[in-house]
Amino acid sequence: MIKNMSNPLLNIFQTPFESIPFDKIENKDFLPAFLESIEKAKKEIQLIIDNEEAPNFVNTYEALELAGKDLNIISNTFFNLDSAETNDEIQETAHKVSPLLAEYGNDILLNEALFKKLEKVHNEIDVDSLNSEQRTLLEKTFKSFTRNGALLDDTIKKELREIDQKLSVLTLEFSQNVLEETNQYVLHITDEKDLEGIPESLRQAAKELAVEKNLDGWAFSLQFPSYVPFMKYAKNRTLREEMYIAYSTRGYKNNEYNNEGIIREIVELRNKRSQLLGYNSHAEYVLAERMASTPELVYEFLYDLLDKAKPFAEKEIEKLKELALTDGIHDLMPFDHSYYAEKLKEKTFDISEEKLKAYFPLEQVKNAAFDLANSLFDLTFVKRTDIPVYHPEVEVYEVLENNKHKALLYMDWFPRKGKRPGAWMTSFKGQSLENGENYRPHISIVCNFTRPQGETPSLLTFTEVTTLFHEFGHALHGMVANTQYESLSGTQVYWDFVELPSQFMENFCYQKDFLQTFAKHYKTGEVLNDEEINKIVASSNFMEGYQTVRQIGLGLLDLSYHDGKNIPQILNVPVVDFENKQLEKTQLYPHIPNTLISTTFAHIFAGGYSAGYYSYKWAEVLDADAFEYFKEKGIFNKEIGNKFKTLMSKGGTEDPMHLYIEFRGRKPNPEALLRRAGLIEKS
Repeated sequence: MIKNMSNPLLNIFQTPFESIPFDKIENKDFLPAFLESIEKAKKEIQLIIDNEEAPNFVNTYEALELAGKDLNIISNTFFNLDSAETNDEIQETAHKVSPLLAEYGNDILLNEALFKKLEKVHNEIDVDSLNSEQRTLLEKTFKSFTRNGALLDDTIKKELREIDQKLSVLTLEFSQNVLEETNQYVLHITDEKDLEGIPESLRQAAKELAVEKNLDGWAFSLQFPSYVPFMKYAKNRTLREEMYIAYSTRGYKNNEYNNEGIIREIVELRNKRSQLLGYNSHAEYVLAERMASTPELVYEFLYDLLDKAKPFAEKEIEKLKELALTDGIHDLMPFDHSYYAEKLKEKTFDISEEKLKAYFPLEQVKNAAFDLANSLFDLTFVKRTDIPVYHPEVEVYEVLENNKHKALLYMDWFPRKGKRPGAWMTSFKGQSLENGENYRPHISIVCNFTRPQGETPSLLTFTEVTTLFHEFGHALHGMVANTQYESLSGTQVYWDFVELPSQFMENFCYQKDFLQTFAKHYKTGEVLNDEEINKIVASSNFMEGYQTVRQIGLGLLDLSYHDGKNIPQILNVPVVDFENKQLEKTQLYPHIPNTLISTTFAHIFAGGYSAGYYSYKWAEVLDADAFEYFKEKGIFNKEIGNKFKTLMSKGGTEDPMHLYIEFRGRKPNPEALLRRAGLIEKS
């Protein structure tokens, strides 16, 4: 670590487990820390180049792996704050450092002298002298250089640098615009009759938000804990429509936060970059490093699934239309879906998510996840109050394995002005093995759940329960990591493999034996009875056809932006028209003019899922098949749990299909997903 006594980011952290000293860091510390750590990292790279010894695996590949470690920690800390606790100063700094980091990355990948050393080792080394992880690092590193322009001439390298710098700023602006548009809108209600259908807990939260906004009455926002239940329960159709349009026009209004131009620039630059690197499209470039290796394979996968799912989806929508007719609605619209889906769910299964919430207080659900991790993977979680946090609401747990330190887990549950929407897992520090010491990871889960209200704790909808388990699955992938190299550790895997642990963990939420261990009324302690649990299990496939078609649509929309075939249309027609055209085959409702998904589709325009959104469905094949294995052997089977833990612990050190076969004994069976979804008969 760099020593600079005036900047806490540039000193050895004098905290438990060298955790991030959030209590000492000020916003102004980040920019100088970035500048100094980038210079230090450049010197570390130069040492590799200047080394007069003959290049070998240790003094080139391993040395490169270790270079810039301080910079990685500073960067992880900063950008995680930019997502979870941002402000104007952080956003301004992000605009300054993003191009610098892009330039630094290219200074490495396009460095001819460095590449020559790497190439010499790659071409001359006896691969049998390396273990499997070393071989993976060798191939992954070399391929990273060749895939990103190391063999190109200086003119093209210069062009690549310019593109990467532009993209680093554009993706940042996209995300910031979505956050601003989300924060700006408030639905203000002063007449109590407009609250008909809305549960008391949501009304109370709306009243508290109104007070916060200096308004009378009630206020609803576009944050998930407000928007989602409003759309589900509000009887006032006009207000549902208003909320839906506000949500679905973010980033597409005639103001400074419009993302349409940014989308065009991102798509055009990505396509140009991929062609400079010798690929036909950004999708082809991305998928060369995925389990699904080509755009054609992804299209085949998605359309095959669409053929099976769409008839089910259409039948589901017909049932909603029949129900809406009883209210005199003849033109079911997108803003009606959640409302009538909830009504149909209650009617079909006699089940209400709102009533179920009382049995899922956040603390109990969190502890259930901890207990499951203990049962399957021998992990225990001890709350720590001596570790600095970036916001008072953040909790930190020390993760232990056989009473030995395994990881730190930060948990950040509630929405704030400075936090982007959604839920995600990330890390402040990765896992690695260096000089005989196993550096353990510092992992974070960030969500946007309903806050406690007075004496009522945070109560989760069942959908939020599955969200918690999803992100906890990602966290487990990071926490149990046990590899030598950080770049191959934890979630550093193929993008269409990364969702396996997260989606796998969701399956437990539908298991009666598990639910009975923690679904208890927050006031009385009464266990959710068998009848109600049976309803949850029975409703697990509710609207599965619709949800599947929706996910396929998003995957196809992503590919249509990135397969290179549609560049002229993207650049010359309104984004909303382009999107509508691409979603024709998956459209289940009439389109409302000027509403769209693209301008808030942060997964692909500001995250890591470009040309990879299909991976959620791809990984569902894996997780459904994996969970069938547990159901065959017992869902709490320790032996199978240890095998799955081994799969997770190896991160990206081996081919993911090889890891899966080692765990399962065979390749995944695609019919497992179809059986779970109710799209084919269960055998």
